[in-house]
Amino acid sequence: MRAQRMIGVTLGLGAVLAGAACSSDSDKPPLAQPQAATASPSPTPPPEHPFTGRPFNQARPVLAVKIENTSAGKPQMGVRSADIVYVEQVEGGLTRLMAIFSSKLPAQVGPVRSARISDLHILPQFGKPALSYSGVQTKMIPYVQKASLFDVSDSSTPGAYFRAQGRYAPYNLFATPRKLLAKASQATKADDVGFVFSDEPPAGGVPQKKVRVRYPAANFEFAWSETQKRWLVTQDGKKDMAAEGGQQGAPTIVVQWVKTERSEFHDFTGSYTPLVHSVGKGTGVVLRDGMAYKVRWERPSEEGGTTYTMADGSPMPFARGQVWVVLASRKPIAP
Repeated sequence: MRAQRMIGVTLGLGAVLAGAACSSDSDKPPLAQPQAATASPSPTPPPEHPFTGRPFNQARPVLAVKIENTSAGKPQMGVRSADIVYVEQVEGGLTRLMAIFSSKLPAQVGPVRSARISDLHILPQFGKPALSYSGVQTKMIPYVQKASLFDVSDSSTPGAYFRAQGRYAPYNLFATPRKLLAKASQATKADDVGFVFSDEPPAGGVPQKKVRVRYPAANFEFAWSETQKRWLVTQDGKKDMAAEGGQQGAPTIVVQWVKTERSEFHDFTGSYTPLVHSVGKGTGVVLRDGMAYKVRWERPSEEGGTTYTMADGSPMPFARGQVWVVLASRKPIAP
């Protein structure tokens, strides 16, 4: 919460000098006139970015990137620069990330991997963003073509991608975000997606040092770092390190319990692609400032954002900075 600035107001009064008995009225100095009250107007605070709550001057286009999230693709590059990071279940009980960029762009991002049907249900809340990915199942191509997005995949925008040395395919495909957005100059700019932010945590949180989230074939642990003021990510027992250095993590982690079921799609091994339902309502936990808050979430339509409320019905404010939204299921679909 921002502290209100107290403005001092000074009113100057002149002194009245009494003249000697023999002095005439003309010899008396005139009364000093009261000075007008002066006040410096409070500067208008800069607007808050709708994705991070941090000050920003100009809204920029939204870029979504599908990123590998298994040990074969680690360390990832560019994730630390994302405004929002979604964790989604994919085939085999594993997970994949969808990183949302707008307030700033990393020099490189990846490994870039293929898109999933769940992405097409998450993205409409951003209007018509740019989507970076490396292919989809043949059966899903018509869905991507009809979706509200700018396709900047490796097949449509090859000049924005490169193969990184020292890695092997398919985990060596990386992209240059500025080149991606150069091909999607009309992508929708960042706007409200339902997030609310505050400097101080609200009342009602329960102190928490670690929170674990399990998928059929992936385990996450989010541990609070008082020195870094972030929840640091550990996956499958290993610290999730970034290629740029340091451990992945964010000031706010949202564990959003969602319904997950089999979609009509499956991979070449016959494993079904999960369909993550991010539209609807449910419960979850928000982690910030070393505390956990039980919340309810609601997203009435794909075009709208998600609101998170506390037990008393008031909005749950996030800490300023990157937000991870972990879309998990209490009863995850079998691989």
